[in-house]
Amino acid sequence: MKRSWSHWARAAVAGAVGLVMVAGCSGKSTTDSDAGDGVVTLKINFWGDFGLQDLKTRYEADHPNVRIQLNSGEYNAQHEDLQKKLVAGSGAADIAAIDEGFMVQFRSQSDKFVNLLDKGAGSYETKYLPWKWKQSLSADGKTQIGLGTDVGGLAMCYRTDLFKAAGLPTERDQVSALWPTWDTFIEVGQRYTGKTNKKFIDSGTNLFNPILGQQPVGFYNEQDQLQMEQGPKVAFDYTVKAIQAGLSANLASFQADWDKGFTSGSFAVLACPAWMLGHIKDTAPGTQGKWDIAAVPGGGGNWGGSFLTIPKQGKHVDEAYKLLEWLVQPEQQIEIFKKVGNLPSQPALYADPAIADFKNPFFNDAPVGQIFPRMAQGLTPQYLGRKNGPTRVAVENVITRVQNKTLKPEAAWAEAVKEAEQAGTS
Repeated sequence: MKRSWSHWARAAVAGAVGLVMVAGCSGKSTTDSDAGDGVVTLKINFWGDFGLQDLKTRYEADHPNVRIQLNSGEYNAQHEDLQKKLVAGSGAADIAAIDEGFMVQFRSQSDKFVNLLDKGAGSYETKYLPWKWKQSLSADGKTQIGLGTDVGGLAMCYRTDLFKAAGLPTERDQVSALWPTWDTFIEVGQRYTGKTNKKFIDSGTNLFNPILGQQPVGFYNEQDQLQMEQGPKVAFDYTVKAIQAGLSANLASFQADWDKGFTSGSFAVLACPAWMLGHIKDTAPGTQGKWDIAAVPGGGGNWGGSFLTIPKQGKHVDEAYKLLEWLVQPEQQIEIFKKVGNLPSQPALYADPAIADFKNPFFNDAPVGQIFPRMAQGLTPQYLGRKNGPTRVAVENVITRVQNKTLKPEAAWAEAVKEAEQAGTS
């Protein structure tokens, strides 16, 4: 959703600003405490746009004894805050969203979460993509700490008007054919920048993450050993190559300048997991019809996808589970998909005409109900280690230093390895 990045919105915020932002601790909430008179307040912590506002209103109308507090903060800071609250033993939200990039870290602390299997969630196992169900299951298979909301999948969103101005094709099939590989993607970017004197992509970190997501092995193998010379090296080299080619606008995700870039034309294309669609629509409503969706270079891959969990320290565990269970039902999951783009984790929904036939009018009627489910069903996701989140942030910070010209490209890889090793042992 994540991601994100959703999520990445779930998207990950690149650079050193990520972990120090206040938003993840205070957030934007709609209620502050139990309202009294038998009314229970349930706080949900997340990031980006999970498509919850309308659902909150509907759930409260049907459950007059419940008030829902939506607390949207910054991606990295929300996970950091959750970890602190788990260690402290108090203060966590009733329902906490966790992105796949942090899930191994938190599922290794399964004793701090409500075991959803004890609440009857085992009946949902067959409804989920098998790998999605396993991502939030403890290593011994006895504790399920979360139910999946969405999966990422990968595509590329691009501005048709900016492509046309640069003399590039604008039809999605023709654009997809431009870049079967990341090398050809960089070549197209150089054509664009040479013609327009504008930047092609939003940031190096948002190139690094999707390329890394396509590799057989990410930062860690299943023994939680750092594997920098495999997938990370491939993604890092392409990212530095793109930066050196002058393609990056160097905009930190989910910051004000990045949001402005969606309307100002600061960049023409960005990696676009399903959860990114909602952010583009919310951020740049005046660009409707100017965006379209093409295939991602290299084929396939996943970036982001989230889960809803219930920290054990909550005061209203039973009520929280009822809400969580309601949120993952088909009707709500389809509504979220159509509203913000987050692709459900339950593959049976992909055959529902409400998804299968859905074309997103904001994105030039792109058949998103076909594009993203096809990718999700073909995924074999990476193992994401316990230190995946901090390691990713550490490497992103190095990429940002290259973009800022405070670190020479030829010294960047050694620095990335050093920072990743430190993040993995801290």
